[in-house]
Amino acid sequence: MAEGKDQTGASWEDLPLPDEYPEPHTEEKVVLKAEAEEDVSAPAAEKSAKDQPTKGSPNLLQMLKAAESRWTPQGQDRNREESETGELVAEARKTDMFNSSASMKKMYSLVSITKGKDQEAVQSICIKQIQFTEQKQEFNKRPAKTARRSLSRSISQSSTDSYSSVCSDSSEDESSPRDKSQKTSKGLSDFCIKNIKQAYFGRREIEIAEQEMPALMVLRKRAGGEKPLAGAKVLGCTHITAQTAVLIETLSVLGAQCRWAACNIFSTQNAVAAALAEQGIPVFAWRGESEDDFWWCIDRCVSADTWQPNMILDDGGDLTHWIYKKHLSLFKKLKGIVEESVTGIYRLYQLSKAGRLCVPAMNVNDSVTKQKFDNLYCCKESILDGLKRTTDVMFGGKQAVVCGYGEVGKGCCAALKALGAVVYVTEVDPICALQACMDGFRVIKLSEVVRQVDIVITCTGNKNVVGREHLDRMKNGCIVCNMGHSSTEIELASLRTAELRWERVRPQVDHVIWPDGRRIILLAEGRLLNLSCSTVPSLVLSITATTQAMALIELYSAPEGRYKQDVYLLPKKMDEFVAGLHLPMFDAHLTELTDEQAKYLGISKHGPFKSNYYR
Repeated sequence: MAEGKDQTGASWEDLPLPDEYPEPHTEEKVVLKAEAEEDVSAPAAEKSAKDQPTKGSPNLLQMLKAAESRWTPQGQDRNREESETGELVAEARKTDMFNSSASMKKMYSLVSITKGKDQEAVQSICIKQIQFTEQKQEFNKRPAKTARRSLSRSISQSSTDSYSSVCSDSSEDESSPRDKSQKTSKGLSDFCIKNIKQAYFGRREIEIAEQEMPALMVLRKRAGGEKPLAGAKVLGCTHITAQTAVLIETLSVLGAQCRWAACNIFSTQNAVAAALAEQGIPVFAWRGESEDDFWWCIDRCVSADTWQPNMILDDGGDLTHWIYKKHLSLFKKLKGIVEESVTGIYRLYQLSKAGRLCVPAMNVNDSVTKQKFDNLYCCKESILDGLKRTTDVMFGGKQAVVCGYGEVGKGCCAALKALGAVVYVTEVDPICALQACMDGFRVIKLSEVVRQVDIVITCTGNKNVVGREHLDRMKNGCIVCNMGHSSTEIELASLRTAELRWERVRPQVDHVIWPDGRRIILLAEGRLLNLSCSTVPSLVLSITATTQAMALIELYSAPEGRYKQDVYLLPKKMDEFVAGLHLPMFDAHLTELTDEQAKYLGISKHGPFKSNYYR
């Protein structure tokens, strides 16, 4: 049909408009009633009307034609069939007709009385409902899964502990592997992970991470032949991810023997742990550990019958604390400790201040490469990833408060502000508070805005930053999460009471519900959000991991007497060396100082360019 023509071939523009428009058709019952009241002369009037020229717009003509079809006996029959079909289908859904064979027979009889397209529609409904019923019955047959949980992580019975979609297999059971006997393809059994059969997939993850971690790969090539860590026995307690796996295997290439446990119960990538175990590295970790499992894994990692460590690589201080409390004689024989988190550094400084630190320790957390890259840039990208994956929240116009304006807080604030959120900052340090003000953020106390904000993020490294008095006053649906290493920043113990109900709605997402129905959304049970609920950029972790490797080499190979029983910062020369290893990835070219310029500044033309106290 040509454009601008009706079915008779006449142009729309040629059709004259009617003098009066009829009332629009609103209810079919009215039409039928009017039809019943028509007199016997209606057919003659209809015939007379057909002989008259057509008047009205095309839309009006279509409407009149549709009304006419409803007035005919055939149209009435079809309307009644559609009505009966709809009523029967609705009744079937209400009475759960699709769940019994007798009901299905009734449904098939419904198919038989319908015709044409209506019959096809009803058949389609039947097939879909049968498939849904079969899937539902199959789902209900699946056995319930149980897992070992400690009281400190218990939640209401309506909650179910699930694994994150990040680097984990949703088909895995949640039972603890502590009682399982597993062996690698080479017959080794000195490990405890979720499933050794996932090693192939973990190896692929590690290979992908290696592409974005150039500095560690360069270290393997340059120092692999020299074996600077030959004889070193390294106990590690870090996040077990593809990125840390590259670090662990680099230490092995450099000559070290390693045993590893996880520093976070939610951050372990099970496939990566399997790949490390298959490679011959004893690993004791899996995603979703209980508190009891967590300490059991650390103890198994330490308590090897024929293996005594001489170096510690820690993230959070839990491994150092366990050895100090449970194996003091072993602690005194260590050559050094490398710690990367602010929480662990606090613990080491406390031991040093009390005169109980028996070994030298290297503070990686305050090195320039850790502060300015891992803490800032990594958190700047991963905070949004973690929040999006868990809550699907839109940040534009939301009000958020970030507790702490250190490097982690700076990254979080910058990311939220870039997406249009209104950001507040809480801070105890006047210098950091002034930085926040000059960056355009309002510095307030948490109690001043806790009633109105939509998101609360902690990143201080302290304890009880968000207490029960704050949680009780939060608005309904407020998101609460932690970007600091320690899980003590949110006062979770105060939420595990009989009056509050916990409801697991997604992996690592809990609703904590008050008696009045108000609820908050708690992410990762107050643990580190980005590594528990998402992933982090490999390139940034390459910088931190290379710094850790350099710190281990420095402490292990240093002549006796260079480092005493205290906490040290990594020399700036090594910071600059680590940064320089990553520049080729960006095709960056450094400018070299002339001899005259170097003399003017009073430094070597090859660095270090920063003083040791620079942060």
